[in-house]
Amino acid sequence: MARDLLVRGFDDAVYSELGDIADKMGVSLNSIVKDAVDKWLQQSSQIPKKHDLILYSDEDSLSNLLRSMDRITKDSTLFRTYYGPPTHHGIKILESCKWFNGTIIPYNPELKNINSYFTQIMEKVVKTAGGNLICGMGFIAGDIASHGSLKKAIAIEKACNASRPKGFVFCPYQITDLLSAGIDGLLELFQEHDQIYIQKKNRLYKLHITEENIHKLFF
Repeated sequence: MARDLLVRGFDDAVYSELGDIADKMGVSLNSIVKDAVDKWLQQSSQIPKKHDLILYSDEDSLSNLLRSMDRITKDSTLFRTYYGPPTHHGIKILESCKWFNGTIIPYNPELKNINSYFTQIMEKVVKTAGGNLICGMGFIAGDIASHGSLKKAIAIEKACNASRPKGFVFCPYQITDLLSAGIDGLLELFQEHDQIYIQKKNRLYKLHITEENIHKLFF
């Protein structure tokens, strides 16, 4: 049975623009709104398994990001967790915010089979989450990159992609640790993530990395 839906909040300019688009497309305003609602419902019904990269400029920028994320997620049902070196600045912040510590002790990034260690951490986190979506801040790969091994860090990212948990996994790296990585290493790191963000002070920027044809330079 069809129901009426009253949509508020459109000003005259938006309503007029939608009307013009509807006339050009030969459809009704009702069909445009219904199509938008259908797409939103379809998207919201999909369980997210996101794996994003965050590049931050300095510790103050990381602090701003983490405290904002803590504030936004505090009253949610997300299982908030972190894992990585105990002395890391970000770890200390999330520890003070009472996020779950998923790190398996002793933390040792020099392990030969670091991928197996990471897998054990994710299994621990997923089990403790008890079915809730995860909001995870993973500092292991960034820590390994800071010690000069981006190749090993990317192996961690690949392991994360091989068995993504339900929810949101964020991998912070300090930009200065990647300056000597080379273009090939950076592109490989980017390709292992769904989205790429840069945090500078209290501002968050989103990067769009796509392979393009050379002809795009002239359009």
